[in-house]
Amino acid sequence: MSIVSLPRAGANGRLSLAVPSKGRMSQPALELCAAAGLAFEVSERALVVPCSNAPVDLLLVRADDIAEYVQDGVVDGGITGANLVVEHGADVSELAQLGFGRCRLDAAVPEDSAYKSLTDLAGLRVATSYPVTTAKILGGLGVSVTLVEVSGSVEVAPRLGLADVIVDLVSTGSTLAANGLRAVGTLLSSQAVLIGRTTPREGREELLARLELMLTGVVAARRRRYLMLNAPGGQLAAIRAVLPGLGSPTVLPLADDGMIAVHAAVDVDGVWDLLPRLKELGATSILVVPVERLIP
Repeated sequence: MSIVSLPRAGANGRLSLAVPSKGRMSQPALELCAAAGLAFEVSERALVVPCSNAPVDLLLVRADDIAEYVQDGVVDGGITGANLVVEHGADVSELAQLGFGRCRLDAAVPEDSAYKSLTDLAGLRVATSYPVTTAKILGGLGVSVTLVEVSGSVEVAPRLGLADVIVDLVSTGSTLAANGLRAVGTLLSSQAVLIGRTTPREGREELLARLELMLTGVVAARRRRYLMLNAPGGQLAAIRAVLPGLGSPTVLPLADDGMIAVHAAVDVDGVWDLLPRLKELGATSILVVPVERLIP
């Protein structure tokens, strides 16, 4: 019986990228890689997922381990939370912010507490799963606390008498409210980031730069919409005045005399207010469509 030796991830000059295998960042990270043009299939027990159309291997590992894997050169790059990079004190380069997994590391106290700010927490017991970050940031503010390191449901610590304060990740704040807690300050804002080694492995610089370009092109596109409209030519100056976009819009003459078509990439958050203003200026046949990729 012969044993077939499988190639190691990142061998033969391929780029190795660590991606969270579980948790809230896992699916968005894989979706981002796919949207960036990487072709791969993830099976239930797969740990190494080679891309068929690019020299890239995805490694599905714990998000908590990714920063250290990148630092130690186990992989060339990784997608993980910025908060985890800080907590592990990893010596890595942040190459790009990826726009998902947004959260805050907040300090929270019981609703009936008198504490109102981070500086009020001096001398208190603080329960957290992020002791390194908590100590570093509160220490930088001159706030000395007693840390109680816990895992799991940090929110119950004050109710159990384990701590006076918690420091935990917060997305909407609904979990804090459900447990009778209120935030008194943010220690750190976080989102998913692409990280790389401070000194890229020889021969991988170009591949890592290309991966960064492809991923950030998708991230930038998600923040934009492609706007197309028809309007009287005499309204062009007024339309340009209200039309935020990337540089100058594209303006094309239409078959009807005096009419033009205007095309522009606009910020997705501004569409709600922008469309009524364009209608008031005589715009018609307005189309707003998603952008697949945007390379400035």
